[in-house]
Amino acid sequence: MKKINTQKEYQEYVNKKSPNSPIFKNCLNAFLVGGLICVIGQFIMEFCKFRGLSTDLSSTITSVILIFLSAFLTSLNIFNKIGKFAGAGSLVPITGFANSIVSPSIEYKSEGYIMGVGAKMFTVAGPVLVYGISTSILVGIIYLIFNMQSMV
Repeated sequence: MKKINTQKEYQEYVNKKSPNSPIFKNCLNAFLVGGLICVIGQFIMEFCKFRGLSTDLSSTITSVILIFLSAFLTSLNIFNKIGKFAGAGSLVPITGFANSIVSPSIEYKSEGYIMGVGAKMFTVAGPVLVYGISTSILVGIIYLIFNMQSMV
């Protein structure tokens, strides 16, 4: 085996050994699956509105159903297969977030409900929650500062 001495030689070695990624196919799969999830959500919402529910209640019911379906499919190991096929397309925010909560819970269930499920549930979603909440507080403070003139 040839000894690698420089960064350039190392990069050439890595490029030879790394498989090429079918970028177009991956983008198409992500687009189709993400779009299908959105179409399902829109269908649920339109069905609720057709049944006479308000837009706010329909959107809440749609969110709950999509979260349930994502969690249920994750528990059956189907959502992970969809994720392998679709990549980021399966991470349409609400379904991907539900998957990121349920997956660690299932994985660490054998450690018990407190130290396993309870402690590990937010390992993937925890940073998203922390940064999301922190950012929303920061934006709220900035909004408050710039709109204080209109409050007085």
